Amino acid sequence: MATHHLPDHFKCPISLEIMSDPVILSSGHTFDRSSIQRWLDAGYRTCPITKLPLPDQPSLIPNHALRSLISNYTLLPPLHQTISQPQTLISTLTSPSSSSDSKIDSLRHLTRLSKRDCAFRRHLADSAAVPAVLAAVVDPALQEKALLLLLNLTLDDDSKVGLVAEGVVARLVAVLLNAPPDCRAVAATIVTSLSVVEVNRATIGAFPAAIAALVAILRDGKGRERKEAATALYALCSFPDNRRRAVNCGAVPILLRNVEIGLERCVEVIGVLAKCKEGREQMEGYNGCAQILARVLRNGSSRGVQYALFALTSLCLYSQRMVLLAQEEGVLEASIVFVEDDNEKVRRNACNLIRALRGNNSNHDRVD
Repeated sequence: MATHHLPDHFKCPISLEIMSDPVILSSGHTFDRSSIQRWLDAGYRTCPITKLPLPDQPSLIPNHALRSLISNYTLLPPLHQTISQPQTLISTLTSPSSSSDSKIDSLRHLTRLSKRDCAFRRHLADSAAVPAVLAAVVDPALQEKALLLLLNLTLDDDSKVGLVAEGVVARLVAVLLNAPPDCRAVAATIVTSLSVVEVNRATIGAFPAAIAALVAILRDGKGRERKEAATALYALCSFPDNRRRAVNCGAVPILLRNVEIGLERCVEVIGVLAKCKEGREQMEGYNGCAQILARVLRNGSSRGVQYALFALTSLCLYSQRMVLLAQEEGVLEASIVFVEDDNEKVRRNACNLIRALRGNNSNHDRVD
């Protein structure tokens, strides 16, 4: 891009190039972040223009007004075209001289780039970015932005196992246990994303307090964080050993209470936990379980109905007492409605439940 016709104050005094990320030094002068960060990382503690001394940890304050002016004036290309390597942004995260504001800004840029560019994500995952981002996750000032970047890095299956190997699970569990609700919600979403890979489901489930932390959010959390925790628990519990771990953490009564107050995502987890003997035992012992699931059959979404049918079938095949309770709640009549449903899994699960309620299980199919 030709720059000779542009105002001089659009250009970094160090690189003489148009600034893509202008920041203000404490001396009052503006520089492109990458250029001044290289100056500081080289050990200089004077302003390149005034030569006056700078603090040991100089603050780099984003010059939003100038950046907007440059963008509008020059129609600069997207950031991924002006920064070919993330090393400058990563060095801002790792440098002891970087302020919290500059680290937040770097995390924001890296998040924006990694969201839309899979090649950029792979480069970050293979670089020094992961340890730097994991370190930022435990810093309350950086936590939310670092988690959003971490979520983007989990979008590629090739990176999921590597992130777990780097120690991401311990950081996520710490967030799930102690962070603000918004951060807990993002951390739970990351767990879901990582759990796409089977070996990760086993590793995360076996990590101390991982499942217990998700169950605690379902017990004590609010809104979005509870929904994300339920989704993460569902993903983890597709691995059989994790079902028993969830049940042992007291998940069944907490999930059923959430279903009762309208969090339908928890029905899916109940359906999965009904696959294990320990889960069925606790469901049978929970007063009102059949009533809660029958209510989902009458009022739930197609997916909610699918898993309520699934859970009720498992329970009725397991316990004659649950057959009687389900019949008292009108489950047979409610199930007949779904025999000709548009959703094939709902139809099959409804037929399986009807056979279980009628005591004809000789042709019982696999439930979904």
